Amino acid sequence: AFVVIDCSSGTVRDFRPNASARRLAPCSTFKIWNTLIGLESGILTSADEAFYKWDEQKRSISSWNRDLTLKEAFQASCVPAFQVLARQIGPERMQSWIEKIEYGDRDTSAGIEVFWLPARGRKTILISPREQAQLMHDLVSGKLPFSKTSLAVLREMMTIRTTDNGVLFGKTGSGTDDRGTYVLGWFVGYVESNGKTYSFSCTAEGENIMSKDARAIVETVLEIQGLL
Repeated sequence: AFVVIDCSSGTVRDFRPNASARRLAPCSTFKIWNTLIGLESGILTSADEAFYKWDEQKRSISSWNRDLTLKEAFQASCVPAFQVLARQIGPERMQSWIEKIEYGDRDTSAGIEVFWLPARGRKTILISPREQAQLMHDLVSGKLPFSKTSLAVLREMMTIRTTDNGVLFGKTGSGTDDRGTYVLGWFVGYVESNGKTYSFSCTAEGENIMSKDARAIVETVLEIQGLL
């Protein structure tokens, strides 16, 4: 699924409407909103602040095994760091924000630390690629209740790539099946090109599919269209 929205006109290009309407677990793309809620709640203040104190527990992703700033944790997609943040936000405040921005099916019942993470036997919050693209459109268009200061911090953390044609901002997310095999990749964000902004959301599904595959699709299409 791949949805692109022209943020000035609202024109939507939906490459696979049936797929883009299907709700899925957001995986680590929820870090976009976790971060914004943390900023609006006064828990976070800047991209370079000390954010994650490593608990000395060795994890399979080596970049998680050290202290991290907010920006480093976001770009490394450090799950334990953002689980700490979610606990600090708390269930009631998190649910209030989820309702306010109308995020997917708004179901956080799985628990404050895990509701966005797919796992066997656990129901997650669900959101479609179309809904993700629309939320990003609303965010960059100033239609959501987040301050300019919070948006500036997020923008710094989401900057992924700059070319002569544009600047790419995004967040990846990957999901596994019950066997632990990667089967879902997300890439959500926006691109600024020639004075215009386009929000997007892409999912790719299949055995051994991850976020890098969704990101590759987006970058290829944006390059072909001359936006990146």
